[in-house]
Amino acid sequence: MPDDQPKYAQGVAKAGEEVCAGYPGVGVASGIRGGAVATNAAPERTELKRAIGPRLLVLFVVGDILGTGVYALTGKVAGKVGGALWLPFLIGFIVALLTAVSYVELVTKYPRAAGAALYTQRAFRVPFLTFMVAFAVMCSGLTSASAAARAIGGDYLAEFVTLPSVVVGIVFIVAVSLLNYRGVSESVKTNILFTLIELTGLLVIIVIGVIAVASGEGEPARLTQIRDDQAGGMLLAMLGSTALAFFAFVGFEDSVNMAEETKDPSRNFPRAIFLGVAITSAVYILVAITSSLLVDYRVLEKSSGPLLEVVKAGGLAFPPQLFAAIAMFAVANSALINMMMASRLVYGLANERVVPRGLAWVDPRRRTPVIGIIFTTVLAVGLISTGEIAGLGDTTAFLLLCVFTVVNISVLVLRRDEVGHRHFRAPTVLPVLGAVLSLTLASPLTGRPADVYIRAGVLLAIGVVLWLINWFFLRRTPGAPADRTETPA
Repeated sequence: MPDDQPKYAQGVAKAGEEVCAGYPGVGVASGIRGGAVATNAAPERTELKRAIGPRLLVLFVVGDILGTGVYALTGKVAGKVGGALWLPFLIGFIVALLTAVSYVELVTKYPRAAGAALYTQRAFRVPFLTFMVAFAVMCSGLTSASAAARAIGGDYLAEFVTLPSVVVGIVFIVAVSLLNYRGVSESVKTNILFTLIELTGLLVIIVIGVIAVASGEGEPARLTQIRDDQAGGMLLAMLGSTALAFFAFVGFEDSVNMAEETKDPSRNFPRAIFLGVAITSAVYILVAITSSLLVDYRVLEKSSGPLLEVVKAGGLAFPPQLFAAIAMFAVANSALINMMMASRLVYGLANERVVPRGLAWVDPRRRTPVIGIIFTTVLAVGLISTGEIAGLGDTTAFLLLCVFTVVNISVLVLRRDEVGHRHFRAPTVLPVLGAVLSLTLASPLTGRPADVYIRAGVLLAIGVVLWLINWFFLRRTPGAPADRTETPA
């Protein structure tokens, strides 16, 4: 991994490079390439510097969660549930917290940068399942970035200029990819600035809500209204809106990729993840309450910049163009982070010959994974051209809910694996509830549109094809990793 990449991107890249690592004496390739168990110890590697303290870690978690979801999809969630906009965010918080508990147990038990793929391989030792989990995480980054790109060209940009949203989205994602190719030299501390800007916009909404309540403005009656005028009634409205609102909570799982750069991870990760999820959830719920108080859900539903409608309806004299600029920055930053994650994960998988090796080619001058960047950009352009903000956000949530189901089950399976240090242990009922709720929100019970499943299926099918192509050529290549059982040098 080039040194000029941000540390969080390095952590995500290690999810590809270490996707099947973790067992003493088992090489990276042995797990996912062919499932063979090596007998000799893996070579020593240079450890990352443990430079992230508890405060930085909390800010990293908060910054990873904040972004496109609340700025762009609040209106679409309102359209599904009605005036009780805060309720899907509250339920989404509960589901996120249950899964966060599982991640905390696993990251304190296995404090390495690899995340869901590492836990899946340790629990099940099924290389194809491990690959699909890693590829699903990559695809979720693409759909999230594509949703952000579509949001960029919507009502926030319209405060300055009106252009076709699809064209703007494609141009934007290409620009992000060019920046990605050039190499982005930033650290976790720089990410704090991004977090503070994103958080400032949401605090403006909350302040507007406080002023509205103090002055007697708004419609409190809206806060208890749940739509029952759709097929399936109130239950389907709640399930569908919660499944979509969950998109606003994705991101906290990325923090486990910082495990090897965190001081005392067994002590600091539980506090950081729980506090980070709690802070963002409180902000989201307050923003949702303010939005429903001041703006009818039908108005929010039609807007691709719903929080801008709240600013315009509030009593605080805050310049709409300034808020639009803050929102665009928050959304753009989410897209950049996700595209970097996706391209580095493709690079990591290709570098380990899990997918065709050509995807790992690095520009010798820029030292960036140029083929991985091109591959992910092409997929993102296709997603932007064929999907709307809500559909792309829902696809992201669906993919990660599937991953979270596997992670919650992995916690229970790995209870039989003892480690030689103290770690957080969740009450058994919590990962069970996390798995059930994640699976429920990923299921057709939510009334999720068919195009979400089709889009996710196509993306995962691309992964299967890459896997099969790679498997076929490795079988035909004498001495290829698929035919070896020893740990690669």
